[in-house]
Amino acid sequence: MLKFRKFSEFCLLLEKISSTLELAAKISEFIISIEDDEDLYNSVTFLMGRVYPPWDEREVGVGIGLIYEALRIATGKSRAETEDIVRDTGDIGLAAERVLKDKKQTSLFVEELTIDRLRRVFDSMSSLTGERSQKKKIRSLIDLYISASPLESRYLTRLLLGEMRLGVGEGIIRDSIARAWNINSGVVERAYMITNDFGRVAVVAKNEGEEGLKKLKIRLHIPVRMMLAQLSEGIDRAIQEMGKVAVEWKFDGSRVQVHWGDGKLTIFSRRLENVTKALPEIAEDVRKNVREDVILDGEVVAMKDGRPMPFQHILRRFRRKHEVSKMVEKIPIIVQFFDILYEDGRETIDLPLEERRRILESAVKPSERIRIAKHVITSNPDEINKIYNEALKAGHEGAMLKNPVSAYTPGKRGKNWLKLKAGVETLDLVVVGGEWGEGKRSHLISSYELACFDQETGNLVKVGKVATGFTDEQLEEFTEMFKQIVEFEEGKKMTFMPKNVFEVGYQEIQKSPKYEGGYALRFPRFVRLRDDKDVDEADTLERIASLYEAQSKDSRI
Repeated sequence: MLKFRKFSEFCLLLEKISSTLELAAKISEFIISIEDDEDLYNSVTFLMGRVYPPWDEREVGVGIGLIYEALRIATGKSRAETEDIVRDTGDIGLAAERVLKDKKQTSLFVEELTIDRLRRVFDSMSSLTGERSQKKKIRSLIDLYISASPLESRYLTRLLLGEMRLGVGEGIIRDSIARAWNINSGVVERAYMITNDFGRVAVVAKNEGEEGLKKLKIRLHIPVRMMLAQLSEGIDRAIQEMGKVAVEWKFDGSRVQVHWGDGKLTIFSRRLENVTKALPEIAEDVRKNVREDVILDGEVVAMKDGRPMPFQHILRRFRRKHEVSKMVEKIPIIVQFFDILYEDGRETIDLPLEERRRILESAVKPSERIRIAKHVITSNPDEINKIYNEALKAGHEGAMLKNPVSAYTPGKRGKNWLKLKAGVETLDLVVVGGEWGEGKRSHLISSYELACFDQETGNLVKVGKVATGFTDEQLEEFTEMFKQIVEFEEGKKMTFMPKNVFEVGYQEIQKSPKYEGGYALRFPRFVRLRDDKDVDEADTLERIASLYEAQSKDSRI
């Protein structure tokens, strides 16, 4: 049985390593030494800052407020004292470690923390519902903190909040598993892309090796990573590279993956979250109009009077937990299907796009809410441009240019899918802080600090703040949302847990010593909340540097 102390000591070691190769090597040594399959599964999952795979509906449901309260009771330290330490360290995990060192409460009978005990407690907490659930969760947290050593409390806190701060991403875990059991990393990656569960991949790799991973197949109601597109360099370039091009509208909506089979229907968002309950009318129409035993890829679009509503309306539908029927009337939606990943017990992802398209058309009967995206194959640039302009005129984002003979590659962003968009260049940046407004906006968080990823260190570095482009309604909504994830507050300023991504437009990128990233955005403007994107999908310092260089070249021409 793996002790959480050993796991925590290993995490401390990882924190001191910056080299991705060394991180992968160390994790490889660690996971290959774990004998028990359950401990292996949980350790790999925990290293990524997750308690459950992203598609699993269970949530421990512990926020910063509950952690502060549990620490107060377990240690005798006030919330204000703990917040002061968070302010000094910038990390609630380090704050938990420090207050545990000085704790005033003692207990004679303490059960040692193990990975297995944490799993049991987390599963118990995730099953709690009702009025007394919060009190029961606090009691469970207090027991864990009383059992924890100061170092264990650092990683326990970070794990509960989904932010381990180890610099360990999907690529490092992939390479660690590959190295541990001498398996091709491409095989490991594909296994992950169709299971979205590195814990399971590690256990199969350990017990069945490369052949076992190759046998893993797409399964109904387990989401597959969605294929991604990159920006097009232009219509002529796309024709040059593909020959004939499959052209579709790029809808102003949000990706969904629909699983319909075994008498059950599940809808997943791009982030692989289960959003079935939020889209009851789509679920109903799919049951009536789609042949069972399929996995479909598409885009849900909020429509009113024949025009797409702003993207934010879709996110409101996704987030809605109660009175969904009212939202169905207020924000009517349709789904545009454009691909099929699985049909009648077999994977279709390795088939050419055109063959998948024929299967899609045979499986789906269009209805009021269900459409099959219009799809034209051509090598004529004028025809492509015409379709692109039709999409813009209809209120959508532009066009998708796809290679008709390409396979569907889960999780991959490549040249087989290209997006042709209008408008200014934008960046997807992580929201890390905020500031209360003034005057009539004094009750609202009206300015937000933004950060990108430094790929070399794995850390977030600030590149500016945004205070324009918001409606009053959005500021009200965001204030309520971000208040739940405030790590600490000082005067008018506050620091957030990095959980959300803003898409931001700007006039230009400037060099700036003011921000740790070395760059700043001139005249940044809020475009939209990218609630469909995980934080680790945000833009990198490398991309910002590349855009700065391209901008500098343009100015010299």
